[in-house]
Amino acid sequence: MGTCPLFFICETVMETEQQTAVHVRVAALVAPLIADLGLELFEIQFRREGHGWVLRLIIDSETGITVDNCTQVSREAGNLLEIEDVIDHAYQLEVSSPGLDRPLRREQDFHHFTGRLAKIKTSRPLDGQQVFVGRLGPLQDGVLTLVCEQGEVRIPMGEIAKARLEIEF
Repeated sequence: MGTCPLFFICETVMETEQQTAVHVRVAALVAPLIADLGLELFEIQFRREGHGWVLRLIIDSETGITVDNCTQVSREAGNLLEIEDVIDHAYQLEVSSPGLDRPLRREQDFHHFTGRLAKIKTSRPLDGQQVFVGRLGPLQDGVLTLVCEQGEVRIPMGEIAKARLEIEF
């Protein structure tokens, strides 16, 4: 499975110091617990939503995530967070998987999903284009091959601003 990164992306535009502190404390507490269950902590989100504060733990596994995985992590992480009193106000804990249209962040993600349809946004235009949709090909020497309708596109990993799987119908 590999080690769990200590940095998690929050989809809010600006994190407050409190949110950052919560990310760090939650990661330190729940990442080992989740790893002991044979799972990986993929992302932490902590933000105010319409109904109040939400702490979202997104978990992953090479074999996929089940409802039972989410239930077990919710129960065990919830108990641990309550005992440690990490968040000093009301919040709702949610546990889920990255989903079918999951983000691709690490090299191992690109290797694992070779052959799947993905959407890649680059940080600057490559041959006049910044958004590419195609099948993930090999990743070698830091360069991803994406098989698009117009042919193969080679994208240096350092140029990828955002990547996610596309849902196929």
